[in-house]
Amino acid sequence: MISRWHRATLQIGRRLLHFKTASTPNENALKFISPESPILPVANTTFEFNSTLQAIHSPLALQLFKIPGVKSIMLGHDFLTVNKLDNHDWNSLSPEVMDVMNKFLDKAGENSGKVPVVTQELLNKAESERLAEDEDDSELVLMIKELIETRIRPAIQDDGGDIEYKGFDEETGTVFLKLQGACKSCSASEDTLKGGIESMLMHYIEEVKEVQQILDPEEEIAMKEFERLEQQLKSRASNVTDEAPPSL
Repeated sequence: MISRWHRATLQIGRRLLHFKTASTPNENALKFISPESPILPVANTTFEFNSTLQAIHSPLALQLFKIPGVKSIMLGHDFLTVNKLDNHDWNSLSPEVMDVMNKFLDKAGENSGKVPVVTQELLNKAESERLAEDEDDSELVLMIKELIETRIRPAIQDDGGDIEYKGFDEETGTVFLKLQGACKSCSASEDTLKGGIESMLMHYIEEVKEVQQILDPEEEIAMKEFERLEQQLKSRASNVTDEAPPSL
């Protein structure tokens, strides 16, 4: 994907911060890049928040959720991806997001990091989970994870998304993954999963036969509700078509 880059400069007080925005394969997702002021204190880690309840461990995410039209947020080391609702426009939403980012990072800088982007509790939990998983990994799973980390994640993150390893079924050769950020709700996510990720894993690791996406419980509920509403709309449209036209 060729991203369209846009640079915005915002000044508050004496600090001058620069942000870049990059389009993603998902028209409802925009990647905000902060090359001068890292967003997360650790590299190669992302956190995704789909609601204010999930964002209780991120003061920055909570501030962004106050902006009308923000659907979900993913934080990375030097970037932030925002998914918006369909009925909102980036021309008005993007400046608001950058303004919140600028004010928050400026305040965090003045207070020497005492206003964290994410809580230390969340960072500790993520690190402990990672270490616990690695201890039980087989050699084959370690190979799969290494390929994801070195060849797949960088490309996904360039598009404003991320990918999380969720498991491997050795009997069926199925790798379970979770797409995040811009890639999660992108119309091309299935192509990315099957045509890109699955093909690469199968090419380098012969034990891999298939890749499947894992959804969070709330995402599964939302998808089922969307399918239900879509069926209702189709049914109504069919009934209207079958009705006889009114006579004069």
